[in-house]
Amino acid sequence: MQETAPPGHNLPEFAVSELAAAIRRTLEGEFGRIRVRGEITELKRYPSGHVYLALKDENAKLAAVIWKSAVPRLGLAPENGVEVIATGRLTTYADRSTYQLQIERLEYAGEGALLARIEALRKTLAAEGLFDSARKRPLPRIPRVIGIVTSPRGAVIRDILHRLADRFPREVLVWPVAVQGQGAAEQIAAAIRGFNALPEDGTIPRPDLLIVARGGGSLEDLMAFNDEAVVRAAASSAIPLISAVGHETDTTLIDFAADLRAPTPTAAAELAVPVRVDLVRHLDQLRARASSAIARIVNERRLRLERAARAIPDLPTLIAAGQQRLDDRAARLDTAIGTLLAARRHALDRIAARLPHPRETIAARRAALELVSQRLQDRIGRVLAAAEARLGALAPRLDSVSYQSVLARGFALVTDQAGHAVTSARAVTPGKRLGLRFADGEARAIGEGTAPRRGVPRPEPEQERFL
Repeated sequence: MQETAPPGHNLPEFAVSELAAAIRRTLEGEFGRIRVRGEITELKRYPSGHVYLALKDENAKLAAVIWKSAVPRLGLAPENGVEVIATGRLTTYADRSTYQLQIERLEYAGEGALLARIEALRKTLAAEGLFDSARKRPLPRIPRVIGIVTSPRGAVIRDILHRLADRFPREVLVWPVAVQGQGAAEQIAAAIRGFNALPEDGTIPRPDLLIVARGGGSLEDLMAFNDEAVVRAAASSAIPLISAVGHETDTTLIDFAADLRAPTPTAAAELAVPVRVDLVRHLDQLRARASSAIARIVNERRLRLERAARAIPDLPTLIAAGQQRLDDRAARLDTAIGTLLAARRHALDRIAARLPHPRETIAARRAALELVSQRLQDRIGRVLAAAEARLGALAPRLDSVSYQSVLARGFALVTDQAGHAVTSARAVTPGKRLGLRFADGEARAIGEGTAPRRGVPRPEPEQERFL
């Protein structure tokens, strides 16, 4: 509410909220609904569902907000670094004294920006190996079930089904999806993964081949097939996949990840199945060629058998000749046995006449053994006599070094109770029991201690007591 200015002032006075409302009315009334081109930056998604971002160019930056209710209708998913054209209303945010754009729709800012974005994604996915030719799998020759991911309305699905019916009718499963606009990429990726998730023995048959298709359109219309989620789903599909997106001149990233690219959806149907009539005709040709080859082989084998049969002699004649030879051998064998025995007996008689009698052989062996025994005894006697002579010569020398010879000369061997020799006077302590061994026997004694050496006077020792 405007208040009266104090004396000396002619400027109107506003409350802060009044001024903010006035600025908002002026800004919204002046610009209304506008389109702004710029690069997305500072993108933030909040748990509330609202999206906050800024649009910038080389000279300025504009704050923007996308309310949760507008997100499904944007037309594309906002990303940092993407140049877009934003459609919305310019308004203010009084709490921070700022102005912002309330975005209702987003579009890519021309084909140049789209192509740059697609090329950057292509290089990233190619570096990961998603487009390698080694990942490509051959298509089944005649698929049992074909899965089609496309819009359920329009000419594309009708063209594919009609072409399949003309060439080779097959069971077809259609997974309906949106092929452009917000959420189309998510639906297409989910459809590819869904077909792959079907069990092979389930109630819904698992396809042997997938076709992802849509008709032609602008680059913006085909952007769903350049989405990273769609490309990754196609590359990871365990089922062979044909991409048939747009016209022959259109190229999308799913074409690089697919196992085979078809220039059109109709061409995809032609690549999926052969022409049944041509296949039947080809089978008939193969059957005719096989029958002709079998007949030729049978005829050649029959001729070879006939030639071999003519070369074989008469079997009864062969048997009769064999029987005759057998009879001849049997007759000759009877005569040969007697002749052989007589010859062997005559040879044995000649050998026996030359052999000595066993008694003569035994006597000769006995005489030779006795001669050897006598020679051995003579040699043993000589060896024993020589050993006895050497022993007799060594005995006196052994006696001379024996301690018993020393004992015989008047010495005695002193031992302790354990039988060990006592060789030192210091080892004899008073009361120690000693053994004295002489040449003619042993005696016991008890020591009284150590006496001084010879020449040194010492007390008279007591008489030794013998045990």
